[in-house]
Amino acid sequence: MKKGLLFAAAGVMALAACQEKNGYTINGTIADAKDGDYVYMRYYDGRESFTLDSAVVKNGKFEFKGMPDSVFAPKYITYGSGANSMVSMVFVEEGNINVDFANNKATGTPANDAFTAYNEKYTLFDRQLGDIQRIYSTDTTLTDVQRDSLVEAYDKIMSECMDFVYNQAETNIDNVVGAYLLQTNGFSFEVEQTSALLEKLPQKFMASSSMARLKEYIDNAMNTVVGKKFVDFSMDTPEGKTVKLSDFVSKNKYTLIDFWASWCGPCRQEMPNVVAAYKQFKAKGFGIVGVSLDKDADKWKQAIKDLNITWPQMSDLKAWQCEGAQLYGVRSIPATVLVDQEGNIIARDLRGDEISEKLGELLK
Repeated sequence: MKKGLLFAAAGVMALAACQEKNGYTINGTIADAKDGDYVYMRYYDGRESFTLDSAVVKNGKFEFKGMPDSVFAPKYITYGSGANSMVSMVFVEEGNINVDFANNKATGTPANDAFTAYNEKYTLFDRQLGDIQRIYSTDTTLTDVQRDSLVEAYDKIMSECMDFVYNQAETNIDNVVGAYLLQTNGFSFEVEQTSALLEKLPQKFMASSSMARLKEYIDNAMNTVVGKKFVDFSMDTPEGKTVKLSDFVSKNKYTLIDFWASWCGPCRQEMPNVVAAYKQFKAKGFGIVGVSLDKDADKWKQAIKDLNITWPQMSDLKAWQCEGAQLYGVRSIPATVLVDQEGNIIARDLRGDEISEKLGELLK
């Protein structure tokens, strides 16, 4: 063999060895599975599902082999359908990955081991929260004091849980686990927190449509955080007259922009607090503008009457596509934004007694 061909052959062998080394192998066992059954590897982008690969079960076992792709999102190994379906989330990366369908976990590589450790602790928080919810909803002997105590305990655990999730996302922000935790929890973190993580996130993780939606939401929300100027927009009143948000902000010392909807149970429960604050501080220069995320004009108008709402209302009747809600990064309702007469945002998401307490400080 010529010397040049020898080196060429050696190079091909080295490349093949490198490719084999850098690939992944996913192994799993399925109890009671029949030979010839299929196991699928799937990927989800938003609501769209893509089947990437399949494997045939033999002697209760299956195996996937390949090279990791550039898409950071986890894949889902699935077997069966309906009530008998089994799913395990997997981060496809170099190395040998073991799938445990019974516990819905994957181990054997850095990202999968890290996520499994995270998930085990997260599950403990989830169980505690579930236990409190179960007691609260089923124990008819609870006193008001005991119910308040349960709510307080729930809020405390939830806060600790979200701090844990955020810390894990921040710790892993340079890898696929952090990217996944940010994508799935970024809407639940404080806007400033998510913005800080997005700034640290490597660009390669920004390709998915889900991450793009998160960034768009954060960009909008960061424009309306406390300390920023309010963003003006126009919508119609229940009578069909087009009005601007600025029409009301300029007339009041303080204006509460209240995002709500007739179909929203928590909004209806919160409305008596808003009504009470309006009655108490209206004479001192406090105003409210309701921005409805309704789609049905008649139901919107009826709710205004039923809930004793006497302040101005506006809506584009686009439900969750409400342009005003999108401008203010509203992802859940009720949501409030408190603005002073100069248009400065001074508080967000005041609920319950917080509204009256804040106005009491401002309108002494």
